Amino acid sequence: MERYYDFIVVGSGIAGLYYSLKVCEFNPKAKIAIVTKKGESDTSTNRAQGGIASVLGRTDSFEMHIKDTLTTGQGLSHKEVVEEIVQAGPSVIEELISYGVRFTTVDGKLDLGREGGHSYNRVVHASDFTGREIERALINACRSKPDNIDIFRDHMVLDLITFRSPDGSACAGAFVFSEEEREFDAFYAPVTMLSTGGLCQVYFHNTNPRIATGDGVAMAYRAGVSVANLEFIQFHPTLLYTPGRWPFLISEAVRGEGGRLVTVDGRFLMEGTHELEDLAPRDVVARAIDKELKESGEEYVMLDISHRDAGFIKKRFPNIYKECLRRGFDITQRDIPVVPAAHYSCGGVVSSLSGETELAGLYVAGEVAMTGMHGANRLASNSLLESVVMAEYAAEKSTEYFKNVDVPRSGIADTTLYSSLQYPREKILVAHDRRVLNRVMSDFVGIVRSRERLNLALEKIQQIKAGIEQYYLATPATYGVVELRNMATVADLIVRSALMRLESRGLHYLTDYPETNPKYECDTVIKGMTREDRANERAS
Repeated sequence: MERYYDFIVVGSGIAGLYYSLKVCEFNPKAKIAIVTKKGESDTSTNRAQGGIASVLGRTDSFEMHIKDTLTTGQGLSHKEVVEEIVQAGPSVIEELISYGVRFTTVDGKLDLGREGGHSYNRVVHASDFTGREIERALINACRSKPDNIDIFRDHMVLDLITFRSPDGSACAGAFVFSEEEREFDAFYAPVTMLSTGGLCQVYFHNTNPRIATGDGVAMAYRAGVSVANLEFIQFHPTLLYTPGRWPFLISEAVRGEGGRLVTVDGRFLMEGTHELEDLAPRDVVARAIDKELKESGEEYVMLDISHRDAGFIKKRFPNIYKECLRRGFDITQRDIPVVPAAHYSCGGVVSSLSGETELAGLYVAGEVAMTGMHGANRLASNSLLESVVMAEYAAEKSTEYFKNVDVPRSGIADTTLYSSLQYPREKILVAHDRRVLNRVMSDFVGIVRSRERLNLALEKIQQIKAGIEQYYLATPATYGVVELRNMATVADLIVRSALMRLESRGLHYLTDYPETNPKYECDTVIKGMTREDRANERAS
C-alpha cells in the first residue's frame, strides 16, 4: 500500500512531537504522519527524570551555561551551536508550558535543580518524572489536531525511500512495516524527520527503553548519510543494581541534592577524584565507579541521600522513592546499590542545528542527531534542551524546503525490501545473536577500552552483521530481525569510530592512549554507504 503525506515523523519522543506541533504552526494545512514502533509514550523522553537545563536564575548567565557545556564537551563541542541552543532555552521552556507541561514550582517560580557539571541551579523539572510530564502534554497537544496529525502506533520504519533528483539524491519518505498486520507500506512525503532517539540497547547494561536500537542512525547510514562521534557513549553512573529486573535509573539530580557515592567498605568514592566530587561530569564519575569495581571485585557501589530530610526526599523524588521502595530499598533510611550503564549517544547523524542532513528532504532531531552540541561528553539535562530547539528550527527550515520541492509520489519504491508475509522460523537465532552482541559491546566497548578488545569486538560484530543481513533479505520480516539488523550496523559504527580516535577524551577512554591529543580535536566522521556504494566497493 502507498500512503501520501506532507511530512513523515519517525519517533514519538519530545523531538518528534514538538516538531509536529511546530510544523502545524508554520503549515496550518500540513498532513503529518507520526510513525512509532510501539505506543506513543514508549520513548527515552518518557524515562527522563532530571529535566531541561535553561538559564532562568538571577545569578546564572548564558555565558556560564555555555562555559559549563564547552568544558564538559572537552574541546569537541561546536561553540556556535552551543551558544544558540543555550540562548534559546528560556523561550522553549515558555513554549512547553504553553503546551500544558506542568513544571515544578516553588512560591510561584520554577524550581531549579542542579546536576553534575553545572555551576548553578538551572535544571527545570517536574519532580523526578520530567520526561513523562512533557510526553503527556505533547501527546495530548498532537491528539488535539486530528485534521493535521495521524499517529501510526506499532509500525516500524525499515529504510528510507530515496530518488535521484537533478540536484542529487533526495529522500521521498520511508518503508513502513506492521508486524501485527503483516503489511508493508510505502509512505511518501517531501520531508522525512528522524527523531528515533538513542541506540544504547546495543549494550547489555543500559538505561534505555527496549525500542532504542539505533534505527535512525542505521537507516540514515544505509541511505548514504554521514554519522559522527559514535565512540562517545555516555554511561550514566547510577543505574539501580537489581539483577534480573527491568533497569531503573537513579537521576543525577539525587547527587545534585546532596546524595553521595560510597564504596561497599564505607569510603566516599569521589573524594579527591575531582574538584566537584559527586557533582563531577558523568564520564569522570562513571570511570571512578568502574575503577572501584574492578579493583574491589564488588558488583556495585552505594548511593546515599538518607541524611536528607525524609519529607524532602519523598517530595523531590516521588518516583524514585516509590520505585526503590517497591524493589526493597527505602532511600530515606539507607543507601542503595548502583552501577554505571550505557545511557546516551553523543554522536549520531551529522546535521545542522536545523536538522538538515546531506540527503535533501531528510531531517533529524534529538539524540539521533550530531549537531556538535555535546562534543566528547554531554552536560546533564542538555539533551532535552537540544531536542526542543532543534525541533523548532527544523520545523521552520523543512517547511521552507517543503514549499519549494517536487517529490515523485509513486513508482520509486525498491521492492527488494519486501519479504514474505509468512511467519518466521528459528527466532532463537535472532535472540541468541542479540544477546551475543549485547555482551560483546558491554565487555569490549565499555567505559574503559583497549585497541585489542575493540578489534576483537569488531570481528565478532561483523560476523553477526553479515549473518543478520542475509537473514533479513531471505526470511519473513519481524521487528526482532529488523532491530538486530540496525543494532549490528550501529555497533559496527561505534567500534570503527572508537578505533579511529587514538587518544582518551571525554567518554572515550583508551588504555593504549591514555592522554588527550590535540591532533584529535575534531569530529570522527564515517561516510554513509548505500547498497550501491557497497556493491561498487566490492567490485573494485
